[in-house]
Amino acid sequence: MWWFQQGLSFLPSALVIWTSAAFIFSYITAVTLHHVDPALPYISDTGTVAPEKCLFGAMLNIAAVLCIATIYVRYKQVHALSPEENVIIKLNKAGLVLGILSCLGLSIVANFQKTTLFAAHVSGAVLTFGMGSLYMFVQTILSYQMQPKIHGKQVFWIRLLLVIWCGVSAFSMLTFSSVLHSGNFGTDLEQKLHWNPEDKGYVLHMITTAAEWSMSFSFFGFFLTYIRDFQKISLQVEANLHGLTLYDTAPCPINNERTRLLSRDI
Repeated sequence: MWWFQQGLSFLPSALVIWTSAAFIFSYITAVTLHHVDPALPYISDTGTVAPEKCLFGAMLNIAAVLCIATIYVRYKQVHALSPEENVIIKLNKAGLVLGILSCLGLSIVANFQKTTLFAAHVSGAVLTFGMGSLYMFVQTILSYQMQPKIHGKQVFWIRLLLVIWCGVSAFSMLTFSSVLHSGNFGTDLEQKLHWNPEDKGYVLHMITTAAEWSMSFSFFGFFLTYIRDFQKISLQVEANLHGLTLYDTAPCPINNERTRLLSRDI
């Protein structure tokens, strides 16, 4: 049995591979058609102009669904491993809410381009990166609470390093982006897709875009840490029948049917 056939480990793998492909294909298309510069454009810039915006939107919508599925499975796994720990239960629920909000933001970013509806696009980016960062932080705390009883310390330290990486990237992006859009380097910068080294604010722009890409990579790395955990979990769906027909008749006892969902039992 291959590693991705064990449990539900294919979920985080598919999430990272699919999202990476969305970024790569949109970037290649945008650069080939000269819609953006090859040197570190904003991720959103690679999905601003047709036809790449269609590809960018469609693929990120699917990525959002994969992300919700991954976050839900992680929630159910933590709940099953620590059903009576009040602190873990609360953190686990908070992580679920934060993760879903981050996925909602990803879908908003995918469907509202910054050159068309800038406010909606920025709101989606704040949800994606802001709530996503908090989700990573909560999951790292959960990893700390669960070690060494549930898993080893290595998992906690890896996730902690990824959270620090994400935090440094987020701080850099917010700081230099705020300076760039302070009004001292021109107006309508959100409409600008091409930058030259001679432009005012070019260095700030490059640092901001590098921080954005770096933050995205930290997200990818964090979800990849789920692969080993997900190898030890499967989900099932249980169908309860309340009658032999679908007419409005009195219910009669029927045996329940339990079906595997997405994976074989472990």
